[in-house]
Formats: sequence, structure tokens, C-alpha cells
Amino acid sequence: MNPAPNLVLIGPMGAGKTSIGKRLAERFGLRFIDVDHEIVGRCGASVPAIFAHEGEAGFRKREREVLAAILAGNGQLVSTGGGAVLDEENRACMRERGFVVWLKVGVEAQLKRVGHDKNRPLLNVADRAQTLRELAARREPLYAHAADICLDTDALSPHEATIALVQQLARQWQRSDLPNPESATQ
Repeated sequence: MNPAPNLVLIGPMGAGKTSIGKRLAERFGLRFIDVDHEIVGRCGASVPAIFAHEGEAGFRKREREVLAAILAGNGQLVSTGGGAVLDEENRACMRERGFVVWLKVGVEAQLKRVGHDKNRPLLNVADRAQTLRELAARREPLYAHAADICLDTDALSPHEATIALVQQLARQWQRSDLPNPESATQ
């Protein structure tokens, strides 16, 4: 058993972090939090607008701050953005404050799931498949490094993936409410 106060879902866009995450949160009695939605709510601008005005670096800075604030809590299922693993501070915080689940998906399945989505700034390119392959090449080693477990969602419906994860989590994760690290230093 690997105790942690939160479940954290990582993986590329289209892996099912939101659809599977909501089901898992309900099953385990956790509060579901989507990091991208929290960023939008806090700054009052969409993810594409943040990218347009602040660039990817500005978005990643906001992502780091929001993720750290969220993970200071307990009893949550946190759905991260696909690029959250790019930042070493994010990976360390996820490992320290969560049991990390990597939802893996191939490029073909991603294209079917998010290929026409206009709210994904990194996919506003002519060759979406090539972009997804490049993102996978860069990010997969980071997902593997951060993850406690991995589930390939290519051929699974959200319902099937949830069942598989419930079984894995029952064997490998134990919820433990840890004190907020900031309150321990005060």
C-alpha cells in the first residue's frame, strides 16, 4: 500500500483524465478538481486566451501555483493538464501529496477524442498528429517518472477504465490525510 492524501491523474490530452477522474472521485468519495478549470476560474480567462496573452510559460507559471495550492489539501482527485509534468516542482509536489495515476493513450485515440477540439492551444497547428507524437516523445518519460501506476486507456471506455483503476487502487493506494505542509512550518 502506498498512502497518500490525494489521487492525481496525469497523462496527455484525450487520455480520459476528466471523464475517468469524475467517476473515480465519486467512487472514492473524493472532491474532483480539474487544474485547468481552476486556473480559468482564478484568472477569469480561458486557457487559449492565457496562452495568447502570456504564452506557454505564463500558463505554466499559473499551473504550478494552482497545482501547489490544490495539493496542499486532502481528499481530492486532481486532474492535471497534459503538460503539468514538464515542471520538476509539479512532479515533486504530485509525488509528495498524491498517489499518481498515469492514464496513457496513443496518438490515434487522441485524435479521435480531441482532434477537433478548438480549446487546446497546442493543437492549433496544421499537423495535429505530428504535434501529438512530439508531445508524447517529450512527456512520456516524465509521466513514467512521476507515476505510481499506469493504465492504457486506448481501447477502454471511461466506465471500463474506471473499473480497472478501482481494482488497482484498492490494492495499491491507501488514503491518508496528511497535514498541510505550509501549516507545519508556521
